[in-house]
Amino acid sequence: MLARRALLTSLAAAVLAGCQTTALTAPPVAIGAVRVDTAPLAAKGQSATAALIKPMLERELASLRTAGGGRGATLQVSVTGLYLTSYAGGQAATLGNDTLESEAVLVGADGREIARYPILAIMSPSFGGAWYRPDVNQRRVEALVGSNAQWIRRAVGG
Repeated sequence: MLARRALLTSLAAAVLAGCQTTALTAPPVAIGAVRVDTAPLAAKGQSATAALIKPMLERELASLRTAGGGRGATLQVSVTGLYLTSYAGGQAATLGNDTLESEAVLVGADGREIARYPILAIMSPSFGGAWYRPDVNQRRVEALVGSNAQWIRRAVGG
């Protein structure tokens, strides 16, 4: 009985070995430039925060530039939304999370769109540290920007 189970199990494993459970990804694209646009966020009345996010995200994504001399694709990141929930330590007052929305678009050297990735970074407000510190909101934004950049790196294969 045990031998038959082992035989059936090994047969099933052999059949399933050929099944691919993850999607094939395209080879990484050489990126020559990174551009961050926070104008959509500023248009929503968050111009001061948009001005803080732009250099932070540019710094986080600078390592993605792999093509020298401006050759290669351009990564255009548009920051479209930011939400910081009410937070006073422990649980968030609305039991919500902080979010940063963006869209990353890879544009080839010929101007055609190679890929488009909607990105949504979601974090607990406690990732910014102690709620009573005067710079807590800036630290929450920094944590969101770092998370957003990681998702962009993952999407573009960097």
